[in-house]
Amino acid sequence: MVAVARPASHMRLMRMDDLDAVAAVEQASYDFPWTRGIFADCLRAGHPCWVLCIDEEVAGYGVLSVGAGEAHVLNICIAPVHRGLGLGRHLLGRLLDVSRWSGAQRVFLEVRPSNPLAKALYESVGFREIGRRPRYYPAKDGREDAIVMELPDMAGSRT
Repeated sequence: MVAVARPASHMRLMRMDDLDAVAAVEQASYDFPWTRGIFADCLRAGHPCWVLCIDEEVAGYGVLSVGAGEAHVLNICIAPVHRGLGLGRHLLGRLLDVSRWSGAQRVFLEVRPSNPLAKALYESVGFREIGRRPRYYPAKDGREDAIVMELPDMAGSRT
């Protein structure tokens, strides 16, 4: 197997002027994407929102909610053209760092059963399934459950 080098990238806080690029990545990635307005609402609400850039291009983003000793990964995505290079793991690591810095003891997220690559990534850093939300996500043939995952021990987790 040939190792693929991760391209040079940097992360920074998302800005309002990133929203068109973020929405474009979201549209290219999901059948039922978040709208530009949802991302704008997350910024206005003060949620930690990060972009991962290659050169100056937004290649991915993550949105987190933090409070009461817990964090919730609301959205994390890498543009299709940049997948398979370890960027998702890198971005997830930043969101977990932000969770720790914010005093979160546990981190939660939901993932579609139809997204086994994302589920495997989350499991590889210590997330475990703790339940299901029936019919949580819209799907082409109706609704799809969400797998609810938890990273319970922030002090012991490393990406």
